[in-house]
Amino acid sequence: MNNVKFIVLLLSISLFTFTTQAQNDSEEEQLSLNSGTIDNQFEYILRKSGNFKGTNGQPYEAVKRSMFLTLRAHTIDSLKTIHKNLAETQAIVNSQAKEISSLKASLTNTQDTLDQTNIEKNSMSLFGIQMSKSGYNVLMWSIIGGLLALLLLFIYKFKNSNSITRDANRALAEIEEEFEEHRKVALEREQKVRRQLQDELNKQKPNS
Repeated sequence: MNNVKFIVLLLSISLFTFTTQAQNDSEEEQLSLNSGTIDNQFEYILRKSGNFKGTNGQPYEAVKRSMFLTLRAHTIDSLKTIHKNLAETQAIVNSQAKEISSLKASLTNTQDTLDQTNIEKNSMSLFGIQMSKSGYNVLMWSIIGGLLALLLLFIYKFKNSNSITRDANRALAEIEEEFEEHRKVALEREQKVRRQLQDELNKQKPNS
């Protein structure tokens, strides 16, 4: 019975060791000095570094110079790529900033043009003077009202003049009638006086 437990324990330890080793081998296969991220390359070097003891008995780890130089070259290349990407990104940002500034200026000009168009749309020009539509309408209606008032005054004056003219003509006709009547009376009186004078002259002739 004890032998069976021992065998089972030994198999379990062996299986665990095999599994752990397989995992480590798989991870080492995934890690590489010439591929993957810088962090994975550092991890690869750390795993490949050797453990040693110094003369004073202190443990230390040694890294191959070739691996270190390779990692440094990869790090420098990565930094150059990052700087290049940053420069390209900054150039894109600057270009977009210029484009945004240009669009803002264009938008400002468009807004100014729109405001000017609205002002011109809502205003009228009279003798070179820019006026609002409401002010223009008030002025035009005032002018029309003034002209209408002058027309009514002219009509009133005209009718009044016609009335005065008719009254004057009527008075003149009456005066002419009176004058004609007076002339007839005067003519008749003159004729009567002439006849009387003639009669007197006729009376005086035989006596002479």
